[in-house]
Amino acid sequence: MDQFQYPNTQKHHTTNHKKRLSQEQVRLLETNFNTNKKLEPDQKSQLAQELGVPDRQVAIWYQNKRAREKSQSLEADHKALQLRLDNVLADNARLKGEAERLKAELNKIEVGSSDLILRHDFGREFYDHGGAFMGTDGYDFFG
Repeated sequence: MDQFQYPNTQKHHTTNHKKRLSQEQVRLLETNFNTNKKLEPDQKSQLAQELGVPDRQVAIWYQNKRAREKSQSLEADHKALQLRLDNVLADNARLKGEAERLKAELNKIEVGSSDLILRHDFGREFYDHGGAFMGTDGYDFFG
């Protein structure tokens, strides 16, 4: 025998391997889990006896099931929050665009009103000094 070979290592792994639960066993565990998320020691022993598995296997199944449920719940919460975030970001982008549009519209109005003020002031000056239809001698052609 070589010094790097270990006898019976294959045998050791096969004796330590647990059998998978049958569909019927899983169904019974699921039914019990839906009514009670945590088992008392006597309930665990009774359920293990009904299933024909060690108490420890029932305890581990329950622990794993609670962990899976929590993980699924967190994932669902994350998806809901992500959806809310996406909606808020879309609203934010829409509102920013609306604000920019309104600023541009306000700017046009301000520019237009300043033009009107300038024209109004220019017109007043124009007519105060005789206007376009006033001759150099002060005669108003249309007046």
